Amino acid sequence: MAAKPELQEQISRLPHQPGVYRYFDDEGIIYVGKAVDLRKRVSSYFTKQDHNKKTQQLVKNIKRIEFTIVNSESDAFLLENNLIKQYQPKYNILLKDGKTYPYLLLTKERFPRLIPTRNKQPGDGQYYGPYAHQGALNVLLELIRALYPLRTCNYNLSPENVAAGKFKVCLEYHIGNCKGPCEAKEDEATYGQYIQQIRQILNGDLRLPKQYFRERMMAAAQDMQYEVAHQFKQKLDKLDAFQAKSTIVNAALTNIDVFSIASNEKAAFVNYFKVMNGSIILTQNLELTKKLDESDGEILAPLIMQLRQEFESEAKEILTNVPIGDLPLPGVAITQPQIGDKRKLLELSIKNVLYLRKEKESMNEKSKDVNEVR
Repeated sequence: MAAKPELQEQISRLPHQPGVYRYFDDEGIIYVGKAVDLRKRVSSYFTKQDHNKKTQQLVKNIKRIEFTIVNSESDAFLLENNLIKQYQPKYNILLKDGKTYPYLLLTKERFPRLIPTRNKQPGDGQYYGPYAHQGALNVLLELIRALYPLRTCNYNLSPENVAAGKFKVCLEYHIGNCKGPCEAKEDEATYGQYIQQIRQILNGDLRLPKQYFRERMMAAAQDMQYEVAHQFKQKLDKLDAFQAKSTIVNAALTNIDVFSIASNEKAAFVNYFKVMNGSIILTQNLELTKKLDESDGEILAPLIMQLRQEFESEAKEILTNVPIGDLPLPGVAITQPQIGDKRKLLELSIKNVLYLRKEKESMNEKSKDVNEVR
């Protein structure tokens, strides 16, 4: 589709440099894109003959072109993302922002509490997460509460308050869920051991907690305290069961993000895994409506940036099933593994995303059949 004379003049003035271009209609910005070579990229919209219908419609509506030159492809990527979020052009894939994810907060106080929250306040303690779903958080919280007698009250258990006898033990103490630090029935050192192990579990490392319960079980058995030994064995079994459900590959694989994408003509489907110590500690599936004929790599690149930001990932390695251009992630390696345990991780992610696509396509087909019957 040849460009109109006024657009041809604008295109001829575009530089052969990296940057971000904006297409306008009579009402405002309708598309934002990035390019390594601005003139070549923009020219391609008007010279290629195999555009899909949506891209053809976009080209017909272009009345004006603006651009910004940047120093690198990475800078172009960041500026493109910011402009899309700011203007939300109708022909761009819009990434959803603003969803509040749940965290687990280990409070900063004497005898810390572990509480779920969606309101992250600096200074309250150490936050773990965010978790993609409330259910994933609940499973972990229930495991920890089954293993350790943490307090759930919000009393100020300062040494002075406890010594003054300001508090009384509650039902949680009587049913064995808390050891009563409010009445000095639990010493701070032992409670601190619980907290140290809980931090390990929340970081995806079960080695220290398993060692702790195994040693306590063996010591109780040697002292012929068989009922106590059995209690420790039950807790060890809970950890083993939790690990068996979550361990996917070699436990040496840690701090890795895995992304896979599969698409059809109308939509793109993405799966994200966060991996620590061979376990998937977070998983997220997304469906995005395609606006133009974007490649899978072009769709996945901004999603990688957004999901890492939302879930506060600091992983130094990213595995993907499609080539991704340069991202503004210094020190982070982006690979497409072909063999080994990393390939197994990627194949699992691909399996999930293909299932998601198949499921959505089947649902759409059934909905279409119902509408035709009506």
